[in-house]
Amino acid sequence: MFIDNAKIRICAGKGGDGAVAFHREKYIASGGPDGGDGGRGGNVIFQADDSLSTLSDFRYRHKFSAGSGQNGRGSRCSGKKGADLIIRVPRGTLLKDAETGRLIADFSSDEPQVIAKGGRGGWGNAHFATSTRQTPRFAKAGADGETLELQLELKLLADVGLVGYPNVGKSTLISVVSEANPEIANYHFTTVTPVLGVVNAGLGRSFVMADIPGLVEGASDGAGLGHQFLRHVERCRLLLHIVDVSGSEGRDPKNDFMVINSELKKFNSDLAKRPMIVAGNKCDLATDRQVADFREFVEKQGYEFFPIMAAINYQVKPLINRISELLSKLPPIRRYQPEPEAAPPTAQDGENKFIIKNVNGVFTVEGDWLYRTMKSIRFDDQDSMRYFENVLEKAGVIAALRNAGIQEGNTVSIYGLEFNFVE
Repeated sequence: MFIDNAKIRICAGKGGDGAVAFHREKYIASGGPDGGDGGRGGNVIFQADDSLSTLSDFRYRHKFSAGSGQNGRGSRCSGKKGADLIIRVPRGTLLKDAETGRLIADFSSDEPQVIAKGGRGGWGNAHFATSTRQTPRFAKAGADGETLELQLELKLLADVGLVGYPNVGKSTLISVVSEANPEIANYHFTTVTPVLGVVNAGLGRSFVMADIPGLVEGASDGAGLGHQFLRHVERCRLLLHIVDVSGSEGRDPKNDFMVINSELKKFNSDLAKRPMIVAGNKCDLATDRQVADFREFVEKQGYEFFPIMAAINYQVKPLINRISELLSKLPPIRRYQPEPEAAPPTAQDGENKFIIKNVNGVFTVEGDWLYRTMKSIRFDDQDSMRYFENVLEKAGVIAALRNAGIQEGNTVSIYGLEFNFVE
């Protein structure tokens, strides 16, 4: 099954906690703190893989997590770094932030990219020793890794995109000029998924052609099958518009041509400016007058016209040669540039953000960083408590409490810890 859209959640690894340990050795008294640091959490890395052609691997699995860092140990031994998670996606996959729609990465090249970074490992108690605090009985907890909701969108990498109504001969043409083997039958929407084929143009030249499932009027608004796959045309350097010049299905070739061009423009206005060649197929079912009349119509609009009979490979070679010639002069396949993140918040609004609420004289302080800090504090240890007080002072919590109108003796509550405010 061809899947070109998926939504997943990725979680980088949590950093390991720092260790609380003290040096113990025969004949050495009071060896001092020697707790090691926690290991960094593993990153989530994405990489393009040419062996994949769809996003079907993400149809049933939606959550991916990297390994967490190990906790620190005594003798200042640092914990082991968490294992990175490498997620492989088809070449041409776009990664977007599911909430904002911001483009994070375009996997059109071979370079792997770190999308979610692992959390930092916490410091062991050896870092907190000072001349006045010689036996710190606390350490720092590891930080959480980044967590992201991602929208994956596959846009095929092809030099030439075949567009046109159903049953005009697109699948037949790609089967004749490449090794692709699409299903071919005399009914609409035989092709229900995009098909890629490599076309050998001779003299060491080749290019990739994509057969996009048939478009119909209203495709840009969801009619037919084409609306599901119009995104795959966006990367193509050149469009090859196939038209049944014989009108064998009772439609007017000129109207077919105008309708498909209109749908492309409605979907993406840039497609209307994309270089295009027109191939009039099924010439064996048309009169010379029909072919000449359609040629005149197309050329008046500035497009080159090639009459062909794809089923018997008639006049296909000149068309392929012209496509190869044009591609040699066109820019490479489009690569999308990642969109920058919003400006990083200030310390007060970001890393050290907190909220103070006064509920019936009890001042409640909340903040994600406060919760993480409290996990590493031993409230039965004076040195640990003094360290916590210094953290609150440096982060501006004490000053903010004063600005909020706290008085000496009022109760302060921080995630279940309650104490009386003392000036």
